[in-house]
Parts: sequence; C-alpha cells; structure tokens
Amino acid sequence: MIYLQLFLEFFHIGLFSFGGGYATLPFLFHIAETKDWYSAKQLTDMIAISSITPGPVGVNVATFAGYTTSGILGALIATTSVILPSIIIVIIISKLLQQFKHNPYVRSVIYTIKPAGCGLLAAVGVNMFLNNINLFGMVLFVALLILSFIKKRDPLFYLGVSALFGLLYSFVGFIK
Repeated sequence: MIYLQLFLEFFHIGLFSFGGGYATLPFLFHIAETKDWYSAKQLTDMIAISSITPGPVGVNVATFAGYTTSGILGALIATTSVILPSIIIVIIISKLLQQFKHNPYVRSVIYTIKPAGCGLLAAVGVNMFLNNINLFGMVLFVALLILSFIKKRDPLFYLGVSALFGLLYSFVGFIK
C-alpha cells in the first residue's frame, strides 16, 4: 500500500510542479507535514544533498524521499513516478508534432524557435565566459585547444584535464 501511495504522491508532484526542481518543494513539505514518511528536517537535508549531487534537484529529492520512506524500491518508485508525467507529456507532444509537421504555421514557429534557442544559449555562454574570465583560464583554454588539434583524444579527456587544473587552481587560490 505504501508503494501505491508513493507512486500517487510523486506522480502528483511531477504533474503539477512547473518551474524546475525547487517548484516541488511546497508539495514535499506538504508530504512531510501530512505523512510520517520523513520530517521537515530530513527534507531540508535531502534538499541540501540534492543540490550538490548531479542531476535535477526535483528528481534527486524524490529519490532521497522514496529511499527514506521505503528503501531502494521506494526510491525507484518515487523517481519513476515524478518523471513519468513529463515523459507522457513529451510523447503526446511529439505525436502531435508529427501530425502537424507539414502545417505551414507549425513549420514557421519551429523555424523561428530554433535560432532563438541557439541565440539564448549563445548569450548565456558568452555571459558565463565574460563573468568568469581570468588569465589562468584563458591560458588553459588555448593550451588545451592547441593540444586537441595536435593529439586527437576524446573530448571528455580534455574536459577532465581542465576540471582537474581548475580544481588545483581554486585550491591554490584558497590556500593564499
């Protein structure tokens, strides 16, 4: 019975929380107040851990909450049920888009959205670059760019090398 309740609660959260992982918090606090699956203090800890672990915060919190409530099976059920509404909605939209892909209005909207999305991503990238630029980063970028042309390796290798040098650089800066 607990598994069905977990499924229904987290499906409800996935269906009605719009705006990212933090939009799930009111629902999760409501669960903490109405059910004795976890306390508000435990939820605060779950949110803190979810914020620093890879992946979407809402899904991470659902996993932790499900695990706290009912172990590994609870974690699987909570995680699956919180993402299930999104999967269903995407499938429905993709089927509808397939039906209307030859419609000139739909084509013009998609034609317009693609460059706008690219422009938004480019603007964010430039903004992040300008706000985080420093001499060490520029030297590292140029060195790894040149090295990538000389020695063809998996891009993840260069990403890992840059992450390692970035950590070392921040650690040295922290010591000073």
